[in-house]
Amino acid sequence: MDSFAEPDKFRSAAPLNLADVRAEVLRLEQDHRAKGIPLSGRILHLCHYLPVTLALSPPNDSTGIPSPPATPPAKASDIPESPTDAASPALATPKEEFKSSEGKWKIGGRYGHSAMISGISSLAATHEQLIIGWTGDVASTVPIELPPVSSRTDVPEHPDHSPHLHHRTVSSIASIATAQDDEEETGAGKKVPLASISEQDRKSLEETLKDYPEKIRGRKEGEKDTAYVPVWIDDKVAHGHYDGYCKQTLWPLFHYLLWQDVATEYASADQHWPSYYKANEDFAKKVAEVYKPGDLIWVHDYHLLLVPLLIRQMLPEAAVGLFVHTPFPSSEVFRCLPRRKEILDGMLGANLVCFQGHVATISYCPVGVDAERVGRDVLRPGIQPKLEALRTLYEGKKIIVGRDKLDVVKGVVQKLRAFEKLLQDYPQWIGHAVLIQVTSPALSDSPKLERQVSEIVAHINGEYGSLDFIPVHHYHQTIKKDEFYALLSVADLGVITPLRDGMNTTSMEFVIAQEQTKKSPLVLSEFMGISNNMSEALQINPWNLGEVAAAMHRGLTMSDEEKLRRHTSLYHTVTTQTSHTWAGMLAKMLLEQLGRQNLAKQTPFIPKDRLEKSYLKATKRLFLFDYDGTLAPIVKVPSMATPTPATLEALEKLAADPKNIVYIISGRDGEFLEQHLGHIKNLGMSAEHGGFIREPGSKIWANFTENLDMSWMDEVLEIFKYYTERTTGSQIETKKSAITWHYRSSDPEWGLFQCRQCQDLLENNLARKRPIEVLVGKKNLEVRPIAVNKGEIVKRILYFHPDAEFIFCAGDDKTDEDMFRALLLFQNDNSKAVLEAPLSVTLLADNDTTKFESVELAVTRDDIFTTAVGHSSKRTLAVWHVTTPEEIVEHMLHLVATSAAPEEKSNL
Repeated sequence: MDSFAEPDKFRSAAPLNLADVRAEVLRLEQDHRAKGIPLSGRILHLCHYLPVTLALSPPNDSTGIPSPPATPPAKASDIPESPTDAASPALATPKEEFKSSEGKWKIGGRYGHSAMISGISSLAATHEQLIIGWTGDVASTVPIELPPVSSRTDVPEHPDHSPHLHHRTVSSIASIATAQDDEEETGAGKKVPLASISEQDRKSLEETLKDYPEKIRGRKEGEKDTAYVPVWIDDKVAHGHYDGYCKQTLWPLFHYLLWQDVATEYASADQHWPSYYKANEDFAKKVAEVYKPGDLIWVHDYHLLLVPLLIRQMLPEAAVGLFVHTPFPSSEVFRCLPRRKEILDGMLGANLVCFQGHVATISYCPVGVDAERVGRDVLRPGIQPKLEALRTLYEGKKIIVGRDKLDVVKGVVQKLRAFEKLLQDYPQWIGHAVLIQVTSPALSDSPKLERQVSEIVAHINGEYGSLDFIPVHHYHQTIKKDEFYALLSVADLGVITPLRDGMNTTSMEFVIAQEQTKKSPLVLSEFMGISNNMSEALQINPWNLGEVAAAMHRGLTMSDEEKLRRHTSLYHTVTTQTSHTWAGMLAKMLLEQLGRQNLAKQTPFIPKDRLEKSYLKATKRLFLFDYDGTLAPIVKVPSMATPTPATLEALEKLAADPKNIVYIISGRDGEFLEQHLGHIKNLGMSAEHGGFIREPGSKIWANFTENLDMSWMDEVLEIFKYYTERTTGSQIETKKSAITWHYRSSDPEWGLFQCRQCQDLLENNLARKRPIEVLVGKKNLEVRPIAVNKGEIVKRILYFHPDAEFIFCAGDDKTDEDMFRALLLFQNDNSKAVLEAPLSVTLLADNDTTKFESVELAVTRDDIFTTAVGHSSKRTLAVWHVTTPEEIVEHMLHLVATSAAPEEKSNL
């Protein structure tokens, strides 16, 4: 998402000490409870996978012979399988597996997401937790023996009996044998189809997982319960969701790989959407099953981007946060996604959206690693001998270390070419510097990339190597933990250069490992979510090979004093902004969203039956309508926004009822309103966003700006003229109390850019010196006096009609939020509302000495219908929504029809 906010201002305001964060969480919870806001003390985490693997004994497995232990799934997980990526000890299982009481289920540890799981685990110190996730493929505890190929009757004959085709045929038959076309072997045997798992077995697993973490690791003093909640997803849906939409569409898009294979990506961009939607829906339904009022809900990562909105539709009052662990693309890339609207709508169902390193209201909240665990790991006794062996092996040489997943976005190719550039530009390093590059398997094997890397390594070694010197040592394998930390510890320089990444744990582990050894510097790509955090690293553009080579040279020649200074800063960052602090911050930030009186939230569709019931029982009613976008659709030429016959009929019938007080509260000038609506008897009007008012039955306009300083209008006009000259299709609308710049007919992107530039100029210069405010509307920018707005007019109407028992207020843009805010009359559980005399009353007082008393309002909370026009995902202070202006008119006609019906019956 694009944003003009700077991450630093968010980061500096956030407490980073874990104890401080937890204290703030406790304080917020106490404040909320004191205000009567329900809090359950639970946090629900929605993760794609549960942190465990599952294996099920088949029904006929009654031999009593011990089954071999299940193994993790063959497919790579979202995060590269690192020696340090095993699940955190707090939630992981020991090497031997846990068996359910019935003996059917075997549960093992799943690799991946160590930082996230570690952070979630730490919250057990303060909150009860439910970790909700897909079960993953369930393995059979008994290996399935397939008969020899020659003995099968279902092997299709094929004229080509090459070994390659023969292998594919065997694989196909294995798939047919389990009635699953796309299944791979997992665990000790074949995958168990979900349809074959009985309801009894599912319940058995669910009961076992409720206290599984406690059974495995025990409970530390003062810790709360942590339970795992499985989400059962149909096999084809699950793999269409994960292997299909997530990995073939979202993951490439989020990592700027949309055009890596244009034909394939374009063809498959929408193919697996139904599976993605269904899987997200299954997660939302599971949340609805286990939810308790006051739960905090955190949805994790791009696998579940639709879940926040789906939860919001099922649980309107739930507190939902979304944390995106992957990078998020710019609007130019994101807009290529066919389902971009559905994805954004889904994300905006959350009260708070967090990114690894980008700001949008959203928040900046990098994950970090479990620094305490890594700190213990680097002291393991097995590391020192390996470290000494490396020192001996590369004695007299500078060691540059890289460890990445062999994936196109990790920048391994660019790193190797930059190292070659180092040897070209700084030949003094030939024979004196080596690059040890470890790569682990990627999400999907890429023989082309593997071959390309091998060719570059061979080229560098052939060009710059000798009998006693090999410049690049490339290991395409998963190395053991001791070897990994020994390598990080012995390095003279760490080089992490992904082309696009969210969080990179290796960079943080490098800093912690170096604390015990050389305090070596780190070269880090600027295209990472954590790059803003680690400002003391040598940050580079991985595409600029000369820049990367120069950074390598600088790192290798850096003075000990500078190394220490940079390392000290990085070490402080890595050990304070940990996965535990991250988890605490999630709880804190979501708690901060609760209980806000002015919190914009998603709104349900207005219930016609409830509206009708409240309308019929009231003896006096107020109707407050915006015009453009509410009673008339938005059009490119403002003068063409004329009311439809149905709109005129609805207004005439409402205004004709003596029980009703009807006002149009518009940004239009009085002349336009009188031209199109002036003929309607008893219709009140307010023009220019509250600058003028004409009472029902009157022909006189009262001016609220007469006593205000309006000299600022000339200055604003000059600024608007400047931008009008530079924005084709834009125009200026000058009113008596406000001035508006419209760009509806301009190029959308250029108009929006110019609008933001103009807004920035007005807010940072003129608005600081003058009593004005700058409002961004739909394709327009308006400047008006601070003392004049639609909210003030609503307060005035309420003040003079305190006996109203029904209020309907409708609007569609930001200026209408002032009306909705003015109607937030009831604080907490108060049953009565009292209104002080507003400025809109005192400004028009005949005598300055007139004293206006406060009034008590007759309306109740449930009889105020603030209604936003637009999609349900629109952020608004309104309680309800409708989708189009036509629906507003339809509801009004329905009300006048229902009120007329009893009278017609009584005349019979």
